[in-house]
Amino acid sequence: MEDREPEKRSILKQKLKVISLGIEIFADDLKRQNVKVVSVDWQPPAGGDEELLRLLEKLGA
Repeated sequence: MEDREPEKRSILKQKLKVISLGIEIFADDLKRQNVKVVSVDWQPPAGGDEELLRLLEKLGA
């Protein structure tokens, strides 16, 4: 386990790269800090409505 410690520290020295899911404001803020960001327009299935999600699953959607 000790031999992995230098590896962990080296990760912290690398430039940050982020995948931002959903809320664009998070990606915008990171970009202003010169962080490389890939934005993905994502929303939870059925808009987060669990009952609607169960109905869609029954339909095979």
